[in-house]
Amino acid sequence: MKLSGNQVEFLENQLKESVLFQEKNALEITERVNDGLILASDDYEQPTYSTNLETSLRDEIFDKYVVQQRPNETVFIMITLNILTVNNLTWDDYRLNWTDPLKFSADFTSINYLFSSETYVWKPTLVIENSIQNIGVITDPSIPMRISQTGRIFWNPPGIYKVSCKSDITYYPLDTQDCTIKLISWAYTSTNVLLRIGQNEAVDINDYTENGEWELISTSERKASTDGAQITKGFTDFSSLSFSIKLRRRPTFHIINSIFPMALMAVLIAVVFKLPVDSGEKTSFSLTVLLAYGVYLTMISAEIPSTSVSTSYLSLYLVFILTLGVIAILLTIVIQRIHFKTEDEEIPEWLQKITKQCYTKISGKNTKKDHSDLKYKPMNLKRHSIAPIQLNETTEKGNNGEINDIKVTWQIVAMIVDKAFFYVYITLISIVTFIFILTLAIHYYTA
Repeated sequence: MKLSGNQVEFLENQLKESVLFQEKNALEITERVNDGLILASDDYEQPTYSTNLETSLRDEIFDKYVVQQRPNETVFIMITLNILTVNNLTWDDYRLNWTDPLKFSADFTSINYLFSSETYVWKPTLVIENSIQNIGVITDPSIPMRISQTGRIFWNPPGIYKVSCKSDITYYPLDTQDCTIKLISWAYTSTNVLLRIGQNEAVDINDYTENGEWELISTSERKASTDGAQITKGFTDFSSLSFSIKLRRRPTFHIINSIFPMALMAVLIAVVFKLPVDSGEKTSFSLTVLLAYGVYLTMISAEIPSTSVSTSYLSLYLVFILTLGVIAILLTIVIQRIHFKTEDEEIPEWLQKITKQCYTKISGKNTKKDHSDLKYKPMNLKRHSIAPIQLNETTEKGNNGEINDIKVTWQIVAMIVDKAFFYVYITLISIVTFIFILTLAIHYYTA
């Protein structure tokens, strides 16, 4: 594990202070041995641990202890965020140091730890600044504090906190969320209490278990150095730390239950143009698909977080497909009106030309055929007496000897329009769906 410069400097200062203290302690013991105040090491026997010994230590060490008084002018609080609970807090209180037997009536060094609570020991007043529930100082009198011989205090207050996080739903349901937990020292300014990142990782994930909806991507300290960021309120600076947790939504459930059904239902909107007009089911089918899509849109909207800061691509996709569904109903009504027009209503010349060209491309037939073989030949008029009349009524002879053998009717116009809109809808839906899925996939694998 690589330590930062401030952490290395802090540890070096602690080591120097410990060495100086031990040298001073050894010098005082030597002087007292020379003066005969205590026995020499050959005659001295360290007392063994007992409950009476611990009781004596507790009485003496807390005799003049003031809970409201912080240990030093500036107290360094080492903090590590724990995913399962909240914090691992560590700080030093020199008043609770019993490594020097000269300051007490007996030698208590055989006692490694004392346990107390916040009722009797000073603790920092820390607040989760962006909490939306139970906003207050982190406290729990029932959780004991572990005090080592050197006066170092270890405290692990559990708790479940709801915090406010900025939600980015642009790529929902394949989105990635970054949530920040902000801790700030309350009442004590940055000159009184200075928050620092723990010597290990900023966020402890040893107790983390896999979640079925979210995947933990990374954790880090954010907007904070190892000496803590300074937050200014009024004319006073307060020390603070921010922990960042990056989560990614697991996609399998939403692909099966959201994206895949919506893509299939979008195809059904185009299929309405494949139904024959004479079936009488075009309008009812398109309305049924539209209503089903509207119900599905309502269900999906209930799952998407409500925010106007960012708009989900999924919502835009649903609105686009819903718009196509509404337009499809209007086009179906227009096509039915065209289909049921009578032959008394003349078809415009330009519409006939477009219809013939489209029919040629769709059916693969040539509407203009060379009828040079229809030149006059002797024939039995008795046997073929109807042929000349049919030729004049069902075909039109062009100037080049070509005959247009298709008579354009309103039914053919309606069929061409149906086919044209079917291809337009299938193309639009395919392109938009592909772009939508590709955008989500790129973000999911690159975020």
